[in-house]
Amino acid sequence: MSDTHTDRPLRSDARRNRAKLLDVAERVFAEKGTSASTEEVARRAGVGIGTVFRHFPTKGDLLEAVFVARLRRLADEADRLAADADPGEAFFSFFTQMVASAPEKNALSEALTAAGVDVAETTSPIKDDFRRSVSTLLERAQRAGAVRPDVGFAEVITLLVSASHAAEHPFTAPDVQARALSVLLDGLRPPAGR
Repeated sequence: MSDTHTDRPLRSDARRNRAKLLDVAERVFAEKGTSASTEEVARRAGVGIGTVFRHFPTKGDLLEAVFVARLRRLADEADRLAADADPGEAFFSFFTQMVASAPEKNALSEALTAAGVDVAETTSPIKDDFRRSVSTLLERAQRAGAVRPDVGFAEVITLLVSASHAAEHPFTAPDVQARALSVLLDGLRPPAGR
């Protein structure tokens, strides 16, 4: 693993500091929003602000790293679930998890866009892994008869985006959102499995 701003490999203590900062930053941004300060991140991580800036020279760099790490974890989670004994449960669990995590992911994406970061370019190294992982989940669920065979990756992503935006709607009660997601997931199942 290389530092974001140099080609030198990071020392093990620097890698641990970086990983800790990303973990703490993600929690801080989830709790307080993307307007939370880098000073808050440093304080909660138990490091000086200089340590934050050594790894992430700007707040935009920190937001970008948190966003990329989050997408990497989602791809890794899809890979992990792809080995699950129940492919249908694995697919629907992942879909539900993606919708539940959407508000924080979308807030990070919006903050990056506002900071002038090209989110599509930033995430391009992970997109192929993510697509492969989700496609594997989908194909396994279809082979097991848990997801209708006429649904492809494009439809799954379109439904994920739609459900994710609906999950952010401030006027929809959580129980209504849960029922709506259940209806959407039922639509992905073959008629006999509904």
